[in-house]
Amino acid sequence: MDEPSPTIDPLTNQFGSLNDLSHELASLQDLAMRGSWRSILDKVSGARSLDLLTKPHDHLIYLSYNVLALTKLRRFSDASNELDSLHDFNSHHYKYETYPKLYHTRSGSMVPFSLRFINAQLPFKLGNRQEGLDRFYLLLNFIRQKIKDKGIHSLQESVKIWRKREVFVLHCLIGHHLGAKEFNVCLDLIRDLINHDYLDPVLVSKLGYIQMQIGDFEGAKGSFHRVETMLNERKNDDSSALSEVGFRNLVNRNKALVFFVGKDYVSAVREYEECMERDPADVVAVNNKALCLMYLRDLSDSIKVLENSLERVRTVALNETLVVNLCSMYELAYVNHSEIKRTLSNWIARVAPDDFDASCTRV
Repeated sequence: MDEPSPTIDPLTNQFGSLNDLSHELASLQDLAMRGSWRSILDKVSGARSLDLLTKPHDHLIYLSYNVLALTKLRRFSDASNELDSLHDFNSHHYKYETYPKLYHTRSGSMVPFSLRFINAQLPFKLGNRQEGLDRFYLLLNFIRQKIKDKGIHSLQESVKIWRKREVFVLHCLIGHHLGAKEFNVCLDLIRDLINHDYLDPVLVSKLGYIQMQIGDFEGAKGSFHRVETMLNERKNDDSSALSEVGFRNLVNRNKALVFFVGKDYVSAVREYEECMERDPADVVAVNNKALCLMYLRDLSDSIKVLENSLERVRTVALNETLVVNLCSMYELAYVNHSEIKRTLSNWIARVAPDDFDASCTRV
């Protein structure tokens, strides 16, 4: 939910379970975690037809899962139509105070943040980039106003959550601008945060990646060194979602990237192996180690790295980028690559979530 009571921090009001928040919410969340998006559509449809959603916020929560499922299944027009049915997120229909008998002292918007995010993301999927950018910047302004309001009322737990949302939206914006090679816009977005002493290690790392793309190699190394200093001094901002292992692996991956650009693939492999020892599910390290081995002309070991990852951490490693790279390596290594890829494709069909794009095997 966006914005419960202005005087009580909602994140200090703990609910017993997800089902206390909405009808069978735990079941919906479990299906989402397993990638069973078609089952979610069925569950939402059933709940609606049987009139099981008795409160306004129940309808919004189920609509959120429905829109997410449609988006995951690449039914973008259907997702957009579902969102359009709400008309205006700021309508009084979606305010707690409109229903005092149901929500008593609660006030503010009951629209889940996920709906606001998907509303900004969908235009990109529908080919309307400018509309998407406009919505993302409106969402960023909305978040920053929330941070200001929550800070005034000393709701520190809520401030932390909205800070994380701010960084999340900024990452998305930077990604969209990077896709259009708008490097200066990306740099301005990141430097604005850094100049305000708001340091997120992932954002500072992203600054380094952009500097590399525009040829500022020394600047990139400086950014990566700054991230390592943040780790050593434990000065990562509270809004960072990184764990200790995640932070250390970020530093190693940054070092590996410097080695990779310098064509020191052996040193890069060593850094990625450190990441994998800490966290076998670090799919970026797994994928990039395999690429380094391929550049070292060790195609056999490169394939083994990716195959072992699919076997050991299937739920994490099973993503389109890794599978595309594995299939490319099969094509380079084997004459009968079509048969091998077909075996992989059949396995994926059995274990992959509903939204996995099976065409990436290029069978």
